[in-house]
Amino acid sequence: MKNIILASASPRRKALLEQIGLSFDVIVSKVSENTNSVHPEDVVKDLAYQKAKKVFDSHRDSIVIGADTVVYNDGKKLGKPTGYDNWKEMLRSLSGHRHYVYTGVCVLWCGENNNTHILSFAEPTKVMVHELTDEDINEYILKGEAIDKAGGYGIQGTFARFVDSIEGDYNNVVGLPVARLYQELKRLELI
Repeated sequence: MKNIILASASPRRKALLEQIGLSFDVIVSKVSENTNSVHPEDVVKDLAYQKAKKVFDSHRDSIVIGADTVVYNDGKKLGKPTGYDNWKEMLRSLSGHRHYVYTGVCVLWCGENNNTHILSFAEPTKVMVHELTDEDINEYILKGEAIDKAGGYGIQGTFARFVDSIEGDYNNVVGLPVARLYQELKRLELI
């Protein structure tokens, strides 16, 4: 079997891959994360491809996994908070609303004759957030646990107390739909 590389700095993605029992290395992919894609599924697939390709170009003997997660609320992409006011605005926009979390995954590997193969998919999950008071928002921001997370929250942290429901893969919201990824890798006989 080929070596697997996760092209991500995310400790959450690393933990999820470890949780499902995969052996892998981590090589952080530094890309500008720019895309001309518009639809959420295309955006995350494109960015996941860019991340995987950057590492794959110098590790063609490995299976490289790239991923990207974005939060969309009312048709707007919510990235990582850029400061206190932006963070507060993000959480207010999520309060009492349903939003979508999309994670794109791209797997690159070489097959026979050194041909490059690509597996690419996007996984959507709907998340319903309870009404948040200003006190809830301020208290959560002061914890500082989600400054590096799309949408300004981490479902696996204390924000879980505000998540009324989800439709779809919980791990997708954390950052990687590992069940689907595992099944795809198994189907392709890569693991």
